[in-house]
Amino acid sequence: LLFRRPYEPPVVFHWFPIIGSTISYGIDPYKFYFDCRAKYGDIFTFILLGKKVTVYLGLQGNNFILNGKLKDVNAEEIYTNLTTPVFGRDVAFDCPNSKLMEQKKFMKTALTTEAFHSYVTIIQNEVEAYINNCVSFQGESGTVNISKVMAEITIYTASHALQGEEVRENFDSSFAALYHDLDMGFTPINFTFYWAPLPWNRARDHAQRTVARTYMNIIQARREEKRSGENKHDIIWELMRSTYKDGTPVPDREIAHMMIALLMAGQHSSSSTSSWIMLWLAARPDIMEELYEEQLRIFGSEKPFPPLQYEDLSKLQLHQNVLKEVLRLHAPIHSIMRKVKNPMIVPGTKYVIPTSHVLISSPGCTSQDATFFPDPLKW
Repeated sequence: LLFRRPYEPPVVFHWFPIIGSTISYGIDPYKFYFDCRAKYGDIFTFILLGKKVTVYLGLQGNNFILNGKLKDVNAEEIYTNLTTPVFGRDVAFDCPNSKLMEQKKFMKTALTTEAFHSYVTIIQNEVEAYINNCVSFQGESGTVNISKVMAEITIYTASHALQGEEVRENFDSSFAALYHDLDMGFTPINFTFYWAPLPWNRARDHAQRTVARTYMNIIQARREEKRSGENKHDIIWELMRSTYKDGTPVPDREIAHMMIALLMAGQHSSSSTSSWIMLWLAARPDIMEELYEEQLRIFGSEKPFPPLQYEDLSKLQLHQNVLKEVLRLHAPIHSIMRKVKNPMIVPGTKYVIPTSHVLISSPGCTSQDATFFPDPLKW
């Protein structure tokens, strides 16, 4: 207290200089945020493994951090230690922002409305095939590990829809396990100790090499066969034909690494969100019955239902509300971080955030705020 800097946000009290609030934050980030807000307000700083991390909660905080100018805030410096060992070199946060923006533009061909129309049938077929072939779903009743099941389903649907049938044919339950090992590379300790020879880091590195090699084999086989890439929704073909603004063709190694990044993006949030949906519906069979009744109203009572179409999704309002409510309570990412590159004045306050700090925004905290949602923890 004697050495507090008046133009910096208050620092959360802690006993140990390096550890700071690492443990309490790691156990329950949202509880930590709400407890600190009650004591210090929407803006406060805590120590995370020796780093000064400034949290700015609420709508203004989200806007201040997430809409910050590129010259003031930087994501690459924060996330590269976490993402580069998982995705591979020279993609995502392991390259200049201008190159990342070009890579995102290449990826957009897989995320158009036209592409979405084709994905609906693919996803439906993959889910039905999984249920028909999975031993756990045979019979009238049973028990499944829902997080494992949803992880496998989403890896199959994401690989097939986003990357094509050829990629999907190379994926089985063992590849789902490899993606689990990649996902474990996102553990918070790897912000600092990404290089440590820990068991999950060794598994991460093995999985990255194995999956990247699979993509490289697919790419090289296509080049050797000199096929034309007739499937316009196949993102790998699109990348094989793409060049950066300087005229450099996208290297095969970067294509493989971008495919890992794309599939992790398509799988990670979908897997956790769909798992929470299943868990909540298991706890609320009344809602499950209402969802089924909505399907009967939209598709009719004749069995089996007609094939699902993209246009049908907007008609299923209760289904959409279930998804939105799960995302409100269980946002896939609880903390979004940015490195401060230039001193930042916080509008309406006396605070100036120095370049030695990391910023955290938590939209998930806002969605659990009683100011906006009465009884916010009720699903």
